[in-house]
Amino acid sequence: MSFASLGLLPELLRAVGEQGYEHPTPIQAQAIPIVLEGRDLMGRAQTGTGKTAGFTLPLLQRLSPHANTSASPARHPIRALILTPTRELAMQVEESVRTYGRHIPLRSTTIFGGVNINPQTKALRAGVEILVATPGRLLDHQQQGNLNFSQLEVLVLDEADRMLDMGFIRDIQKILALLPAKRQTLLFSATFTDEIKQLASKFLRDPATVQITPQNTAAELVRQIVHPVDRERKRALLSHLITSRKLEQVLVFTRTKHGANRLSEQLDKDGISSMAIHGNKSQPQRIKALEDFKKGAVRVLVATDIAARGLDIDMLPHVVNFELPQVPEDYIHRIGRTGRAGSEGEALSLVCVDEKQLLKDIEKLLRKELPKDVVAGYAPDPSIPAEPIQTGRSGGGRTGGGRSSSGRPSAGRSGAASSAHRARPGARGK
Repeated sequence: MSFASLGLLPELLRAVGEQGYEHPTPIQAQAIPIVLEGRDLMGRAQTGTGKTAGFTLPLLQRLSPHANTSASPARHPIRALILTPTRELAMQVEESVRTYGRHIPLRSTTIFGGVNINPQTKALRAGVEILVATPGRLLDHQQQGNLNFSQLEVLVLDEADRMLDMGFIRDIQKILALLPAKRQTLLFSATFTDEIKQLASKFLRDPATVQITPQNTAAELVRQIVHPVDRERKRALLSHLITSRKLEQVLVFTRTKHGANRLSEQLDKDGISSMAIHGNKSQPQRIKALEDFKKGAVRVLVATDIAARGLDIDMLPHVVNFELPQVPEDYIHRIGRTGRAGSEGEALSLVCVDEKQLLKDIEKLLRKELPKDVVAGYAPDPSIPAEPIQTGRSGGGRTGGGRSSSGRPSAGRSGAASSAHRARPGARGK
């Protein structure tokens, strides 16, 4: 099957071809025709499946102007709203809108917290058809009178399970109450939990359902290995693996922001260039860290789970769980950063005695036992007892099963890149 067979506009096919893509992924092949028909949709797909293009391409086509070429702001009211849980994901979504909409005269912008609101206000008042937003800052703009959804046609809830997990259900309900009842609604989620189904039943009308990957199944192209090691020797083992195997472009996950900062500093002392990315970093710091990592100026990017979704890094070869996540599903989202778009990837987990139950929970979710490999010289000492796992919260730690804070509640009130743009210089902005 080719993209041309999906009924996309020549302008969109041209943009897709410029990116080097010839054939749609399974979710694109199934979702695009449904969205073009104007139907509501529930889509279940993990990261790396081409999900974003699966809704941005048909969305651009449905909004594409065919007549008036006026560039007046009055000619481009908000017609599509895409809600995402984090600024990183919002960045990737709007980048997709820009990439595939470069030959279609539509304006887009993205709004998020943690930065000056004035440039965002200016962009909104200038007029955009496509708005990518995180829930908190969207409500901030609504309270200031910067938004008018009277002509909204399409709503996309991207990573809906993540938004609910981060505690945004009330914000989402407030936002949905602002929107016209007559609209097309697209909901995408990595899992279809009861909570997601309940949300869909309230706000979607007779939705079509697309399910690409089995629920909670890790990427098939990712080679997963567990390296048992004492907690105090994890950093030494990580440095050893990176240097001895000459690993480049390694994404490393920790549970806490403080842990990410500390590990990054330690790796630098070991002669391994590293930067940390998490919710306490400013937006410019996070953008620079990601850009340096993508271009190879930084060898290791240490991240909390705020980066588990939404980071689009082509051909990322290695993900390391320096600490296992306390929520088993987050393991799947973490390792989903590699093994994307048909490329192979590797996920290494450094597991100490404290994390045995977390590992069992992950293996239960995956329905298989992960292979164990004790690295020579780093065998764990069986006499070391397990200790409670610190989550970064005040008041102590917990040994497993709970939800790590890792900045989650504040993450979604952030977002991504902000300035409005035109998909084509000089093009009109209907």
